[in-house]
Amino acid sequence: MSPTPRFTLGSVLYAGVLVALGTGLVLITADAWRAGTGVCGGAMLAAGVGRMLVPERMSGLLRVRRRTSDALLMLALGVVLVGMALLIPRQP
Repeated sequence: MSPTPRFTLGSVLYAGVLVALGTGLVLITADAWRAGTGVCGGAMLAAGVGRMLVPERMSGLLRVRRRTSDALLMLALGVVLVGMALLIPRQP
């Protein structure tokens, strides 16, 4: 009998973040860079909030370092990406 895979809340959140990042990268390559950057930034913000809220024992693949450093890094990257999508003026 083979062991059943254990899916944790953090692993499901991690998979969702990867799907959102992939979608954002596809949008960026399809010349919708503003929307794609916003989607990537939103995914990183969701990952940061998820890392803060998901208990340590259920964080799964979302856990890389300590909770504080993981969350701060992902939140900072998300803010920068969303800010870049909103603040850079449109080019002709």
